[in-house]
Amino acid sequence: MPCFTRGAAPLLSLTLTLAIAGTAGAATPNASDAGIGTGSTALDTPLGDIAFDNGKTLALTLGYASSATHRDGDPADLVYALTDRGPNIHCDDSGKVVGVADFCKGPQGVDNDGKIFPMPGFTPQITAIRLGADADGHLTARVERRIDLKDSQGQPISGIGNPLTVTDTENGYDAHGTQLPLDPEGLDPEGLVRLADGSFWLSEEYGPSLVHAAADGTILQRVVPDNEVDDLKAANYPLAGELPTILSRRKLNRGAESLALSPDGRTLYFAMQSPLANPDKAAYKTSRNVRLFAVDLDDQGRFAGVAHEYLYRLDTPDTFHDADSGRGDANAKQSSVKVSEMSILPDGRLIVLERVSKTTKLYRIDASAATDLLGGEYDALDTRPTLAQVDDPASVGIVPVAKQLVFDSLTDAPALASKIEGVAVLDATHLLLANDNDFGIEGADSVFTVLPLVPRLSQ
Repeated sequence: MPCFTRGAAPLLSLTLTLAIAGTAGAATPNASDAGIGTGSTALDTPLGDIAFDNGKTLALTLGYASSATHRDGDPADLVYALTDRGPNIHCDDSGKVVGVADFCKGPQGVDNDGKIFPMPGFTPQITAIRLGADADGHLTARVERRIDLKDSQGQPISGIGNPLTVTDTENGYDAHGTQLPLDPEGLDPEGLVRLADGSFWLSEEYGPSLVHAAADGTILQRVVPDNEVDDLKAANYPLAGELPTILSRRKLNRGAESLALSPDGRTLYFAMQSPLANPDKAAYKTSRNVRLFAVDLDDQGRFAGVAHEYLYRLDTPDTFHDADSGRGDANAKQSSVKVSEMSILPDGRLIVLERVSKTTKLYRIDASAATDLLGGEYDALDTRPTLAQVDDPASVGIVPVAKQLVFDSLTDAPALASKIEGVAVLDATHLLLANDNDFGIEGADSVFTVLPLVPRLSQ
C-alpha cells in the first residue's frame, strides 16, 4: 500500500518547507540554475470579443491553468498547463454577466441549470510554458507550444457536455441563446500529467473519466465508469468502462479534478473534486468524504486497472477564513470546499490542494494506514448509508488518509491569486502555483507564481 508522506514541517512566509529524500529519473538543473525568477507573472492571451444580441461584449482570454505539471527529468523551466472545457457561464448568472435574465431557453422553457458557451468551438488544449526571469530576477512565462486535443480522426474535440443518461448532464447555449447539441466526445479536462514518452494523462469532470492522449494531443483512450460506455459509444476515440460504477454519482461539475503520476510512471493518482451526490445532492452538500484512487499503468503507460481507493476528509469551511484579518473565504459552505489539484514529489510523496476560492491549502498525505475501499460495500450503488452520508468514518471502521498541512495561503502567501488549480514541483527547491482565471469572463488574469521550497534541516 503506498505511503505518500511522512514527517512534520514548519511554515515560513511565502515558503513551503518540504523534505525531499531523493529523486528519481535523470538529474535536472534546478530552477535557479535554469534562470527562473520568483514571484508572480501574468500570462494573458486574448481569445477574442464575443458579442451578445443585446450589445453586451465579453473580452475573453485563455484560461491556461486548470492544471499544471512538471515531469522530473524535464528541464526545470518547462511546465505544461491544461485548459478546461472553455469559456462558460452558468445560465443562472446570465443576468449578471450577459445582462439578460432567463437567457437559456430550451424546448422545455427556461433552463437555469445549463451553461452558456460563448465560444462553443473552443478546443481544450495543453500548453508548454517556458519559465524565466527578467533583469530584476522576477518571474516570466512564455508559451512555447500549444497542443489541441483531438479524436482518432484528427478532428478537434469540444468542451460541450456529454449525452449521459445514467447521470446528470447539462445543456449548452451559444451567445445567441441557441441550444447546442450534446457531444459524446466533449471533455472538461481538469488534471494533467506527462509521461516519459511524451504522452499525457488527463482527469476529466463530465464522466468522470481518465483520458490518455498522445504527445500531439490525439486521444488514445478515455476510461469512464462502466455504466457510461453505451451513452458515449458515438465518440471517435477508444472507450473503456473500467472506472467504478459508483463514480457516475458524481455531482454535476464536480468530477475528477486532480491527477498525479508516481516518479516511476507506473501509478496514477486521482481524486474526485467533491463528495459524490449519493444518494442525492443533499448528501454531497454537507459531506466531507472525498474518494482518492490509485491506478496502475503498464510499461507503455496504458491503463491497467484501478488498484486502490481511499477516503480523503475535507477541512471544514471556517478554516479557510481568518476573522481577525478578514482574509480568505467568509461565509463559505461545506460544499464550497474542494480538492482541485494534486502533485507529487520526486520521492513519491503526494501533495493535495484543498481550497475554496481565495484560500489555498496544500497537504502531504499518507495512505499507509488508510482503509482500502476498492470493491467494498461503499462502492455498491445500493449501500445505505452511502459514504457521503457517513459523518464519522471511524464509526464504520474506515481510516482516512493522514493529512499534514504544509502550506496555507492565509498565512503563508496572502497575496496569492484566487482559484489556484495548478501545482507543479519544479525541483527540490521550487514550486509553481497557477490559477484558473475562468477565461477572463470577470476580468481575472492568468497568474503563475513560483515560491521557494526550503529543505528541512532535520528529519
